[in-house]
Amino acid sequence: MTATEQPPPSRLRTWMLEGLSDMGKHGGPPGPHAEPEAAHKGQRWYRVMCLTGVDYFSTLGYQPGIAALAAGLLSPVATLVLVVVTLAGALPVYRRVAEESPHGEGSIAMLERLLSFWKGKLFVLTLLGFAATDFLITITLSAADASTHLIENPHLTGVLHGQQMLITLLLVALLGAVFLKGFLEAIGVAVALVVVYLGLNAVVVMVGLWHVLTAGHLVTDWTGALTAEHGNVFAMVGVSLLVFPKLALGLSGFETGVAVMPHVQGDQDDTEENPKGRIRDTKKLLTAAALIMSVFLIATSFITTVLIPAKEFKPGGQANGRALAYLSHEYLGSGFGTVYDISTIAILWFAGASAMAGLLNLMPRYLPRYGMAPHWARAVRPMVIVFTLVAFLVTWIFDANVDAQGGAYATGVLVLMSSAAIAVTIASRRAAQRGWTVAFATVSAVLLYVTVANVVERPDGVKIGACFIVGIMLISLTSRLARAFELRVTSVTLDSMAERFIRDMASRKMRFIANEPGRRDKAEYRDKIEQIRADNDMPEQEDFVFVEVTVTDPSEFEAGLTVRGEVLHNRYRVLTVESSSIPNALAALVLHARNITGCTPHIYFEWTEGNPFANFLRFFLFGQGEVAPVTREVLREAEPDRVRRPRVHTG
Repeated sequence: MTATEQPPPSRLRTWMLEGLSDMGKHGGPPGPHAEPEAAHKGQRWYRVMCLTGVDYFSTLGYQPGIAALAAGLLSPVATLVLVVVTLAGALPVYRRVAEESPHGEGSIAMLERLLSFWKGKLFVLTLLGFAATDFLITITLSAADASTHLIENPHLTGVLHGQQMLITLLLVALLGAVFLKGFLEAIGVAVALVVVYLGLNAVVVMVGLWHVLTAGHLVTDWTGALTAEHGNVFAMVGVSLLVFPKLALGLSGFETGVAVMPHVQGDQDDTEENPKGRIRDTKKLLTAAALIMSVFLIATSFITTVLIPAKEFKPGGQANGRALAYLSHEYLGSGFGTVYDISTIAILWFAGASAMAGLLNLMPRYLPRYGMAPHWARAVRPMVIVFTLVAFLVTWIFDANVDAQGGAYATGVLVLMSSAAIAVTIASRRAAQRGWTVAFATVSAVLLYVTVANVVERPDGVKIGACFIVGIMLISLTSRLARAFELRVTSVTLDSMAERFIRDMASRKMRFIANEPGRRDKAEYRDKIEQIRADNDMPEQEDFVFVEVTVTDPSEFEAGLTVRGEVLHNRYRVLTVESSSIPNALAALVLHARNITGCTPHIYFEWTEGNPFANFLRFFLFGQGEVAPVTREVLREAEPDRVRRPRVHTG
């Protein structure tokens, strides 16, 4: 909407903001999960599954150890409960999420549609805080666990001992460097990593099962100890349910599975409005990933519990955070163990890549649209730097410790899963699907229980989540305040009558009167004109066009403007507009009138009664209040050239 020319940007700025002008096309997000271009037809679902898998499957690197610490001998039973919740709860929920948000928006977008105005924005910001917790802790926890596998390798432990913090920071920095270089499509790398990693895990599982079967006393010793400790099956299941929240890390990956939807190929006849092939294949992706992971979780929890001494799972033990790596070295030799360590390190590090891609997909979708982030936040590279620096801070706060970050990670995962379950419950109820409503409500109740139990057991998770929420809200509101006087109208469209009014005035003087509509009777417009003439000492022959703005959702930041013209009482010409902000709509209209006619418009106001500060808050929160000075300030920022700037008169 502005008309002044800016000096050419520097090469660094151009590189940092590369692609910014294309951000948000068709309503889609920027970043690695942006909607594929026409030339890019996407990938088969099983290849995209591997992009999800670097996050989901990589939890095998630490999940068996976490389960052993949390449940002890009950680890296989507790893991079986986790698998039941995954297949009967999380999987159906996210299959429905994929159906409701086929462009990768996820459950947050589903819930956003249910709430309007500021309460909706604040709710979304809260969920974004937990999403940031999930994805950022994925980056830092995975890097920390990768460094643990590197340090605990028998060939390197003497050289790298005590360097976990440095190694973790280097891995996080390397991840950031990948995205700064231009990370667009990592599916090929993800496929290779997932195939190799799952293949090596399959070998470890088969060898572990062989040792368990050939040494029959191991199973009898385990079942005997289990019976002696817990008595019967019902007691075992009950205890497993109690410790289940500690195993919640095994549920990670579903949000990423939805986020990568735009990369799923789908069918040739898919449309943006109805990508049924993409939805179908994404459901296959989610189902296949959940089934593969479930098999590995049950098998690995069993062999690690039976074959590894309990003391080795504890902090300082050789299996702490690396139970399967311990078995690979113990039963397959240091050569295979080293290969396994390298594979684990690679997939754990690349799990951070999947999480970074999720952040770059999620944050630019909401914050810039809310006016709660600078314009450059739509670009990938500046956000990569921001997220990398935050990951450095989180790594330092948690001292690169895997166990210390587990609570925060689980909290982020569980809050997002609970919100997804609630979202699909509401969607099912609105669709009058009673059976699904009851089923999803049950899943919601289970996930809410697990979330609350996890928060009570490990309050550090909700504390770090609260820090992210407070940080996002403070930054968002500060940014919104700093951008309060920015011209936020993306386009102006005039109907034929409105354009006729403006071009007719251009032959004389373009004079607009900002009018707050009341009864809209003849007296209202007659009195308004008389007042404007008296306040500004104008002759009676001057004619005017009224502009009336109706505020819709004041929490929205930017949108297009549609202007409609009408003649009231066979005499008064009125332009009507709907907008989230009265001053921005008026400023955009007079700038557009100037641009299409080449004439300088004049717009006339009354001073607003009341305290100026209170009126500014009304403008900031509700889009109205101190209209005249704010309109003038918006015009001043949008058009620095005083000669070309539309004139504002207040009486």
